Amino acid sequence: MANRYGDIELDAHGMRALAHPTRLAILTRLQQEGPQTATGLSQHVEASPSVTSWHLRHLAKYGLVRDAEALGNGRERWWQAASRGFRVVVDDEAGRQAARALRDTLDEAEGDQVGTWRREVEPHLELEWLALSGLSNTTFLATREELEQVEDAIEELLAPYVLRKDAPADEIPDGARLVRIRRHVLPAAAEQDGENGPA
Repeated sequence: MANRYGDIELDAHGMRALAHPTRLAILTRLQQEGPQTATGLSQHVEASPSVTSWHLRHLAKYGLVRDAEALGNGRERWWQAASRGFRVVVDDEAGRQAARALRDTLDEAEGDQVGTWRREVEPHLELEWLALSGLSNTTFLATREELEQVEDAIEELLAPYVLRKDAPADEIPDGARLVRIRRHVLPAAAEQDGENGPA
């Protein structure tokens, strides 16, 4: 499937590297706030500057962060996220286990985003925006190849809006807001031989 957002693609080693609360917090901060030094990051990720620097070098090993060379002055090393996002590549059992560990770290770090939105945002949301919010729960029949086509089509549709986050302010339409879409793609397990078949 095409990588239309330009995300970093993580193998099992990269997923294990990111499946650490401090490293995930560092990467998230760099993606959301832009380039920072280890010292600047440390106060937000609950680690000392030296520990934060060690984690940054570990993230750099897997291509998740890189030097922000334009900001360095010889005394401070500035870091930036290498991309706006990442995606996992699961092609063996090691990848499956690493993806599970990363998912658990993400779940713990993100907390109950939907519950927080319902408590803190929904009561104040204008009706025209509220009408477009909420849960969608759709079940359909598809082959693996067809599901890949569906995923690619969704990504193609969203790509211009995802990439817009990096556009200059004068290119962003008035009234544009950050919107989060959480999708869980949950294929059913394959039926076992004899299951639901003749007795």
